[in-house]
Amino acid sequence: MSDSKVLLEVKNLKKYFYVKGGVLKAVDDVSFAIKKGETLGLVGESGCGKSTTGRTIIGLYEPTAGEIVFDGEKVDHLSYEGRKKFARRVQMIFQDPYASLNPRMTVGDIIGEGIDIHGLYTGKERMERIYELLEMVGLNREHANRFPHEFSGGQRQRIGIARAMAIEPEFIIADEPISALDVSIQAQIVNLLMNLQEEKGLTYLFIAHDLSMVRHISDNVAVMYLGTIVEMTSSAELYANPLHPYTQALLSAVPIPDPKVQKKRERIILEGDVPSPINPPSGCKFRTRCKYAMDICKEQAPPLKEVASGHFVACHLFNK
Repeated sequence: MSDSKVLLEVKNLKKYFYVKGGVLKAVDDVSFAIKKGETLGLVGESGCGKSTTGRTIIGLYEPTAGEIVFDGEKVDHLSYEGRKKFARRVQMIFQDPYASLNPRMTVGDIIGEGIDIHGLYTGKERMERIYELLEMVGLNREHANRFPHEFSGGQRQRIGIARAMAIEPEFIIADEPISALDVSIQAQIVNLLMNLQEEKGLTYLFIAHDLSMVRHISDNVAVMYLGTIVEMTSSAELYANPLHPYTQALLSAVPIPDPKVQKKRERIILEGDVPSPINPPSGCKFRTRCKYAMDICKEQAPPLKEVASGHFVACHLFNK
């Protein structure tokens, strides 16, 4: 069960990259909050800024503007010691389980690295903790002496999860943790994350572009488009009543296991390509692909507005 306390609050977060040709606004004024014990699913097409949001929260990128508040404390510009303390409570699971594991280290040393940095266990206790973590994620203690290349993609992601869990964090940013895996393995990894959440009382930011898996794990969902959040509400409400035209298009592409229902559904095909984040359209960034675009959409960016209890949408159709 979720606690009513907000654990993470992101306020007007911006992350810009200064590149040849201009300013790439990867994250452009994003705000959301996640309560303790809950999961927020952050979804959108590739390149919408969702991974950059996660990496900025954890401190891999310095924010351009805005605030990141974790458990009541600002964490957007921390000292080395402050960063180390924050890392003890917040960990990340990366998209590519092979690229994120050092190929020259054994699995035991990969998992034990965080334990060593934070001085949590030594000697026999350290090894026992590593064995316990391996078993927690569905592997066994013999795997501690092997190297990452000896494992399948799903097993490597389990190692990544064990590494993230090694220092007993409270909050985990899962950055597309299943997108590099076979479909048959994806559900196993999501179920493992859900079981760990229940056992350990974890809070998640779950970043993905697969809306069917996001539905399975998330309490709330925020939909991103070109660096901004266009819709945010509870998972149940989003799937039952998507309001933003972009959300409707994304959901229309999610297959339904009932062939009769699937056959009757209308797939919404978006016109054109995603605009460049270096040179986004004026006003509403989605207007160039939206069949409902009006004159006001060119002139003004719609604010993220609460149109029903707990249901926020950034669209001029709902700003009348």
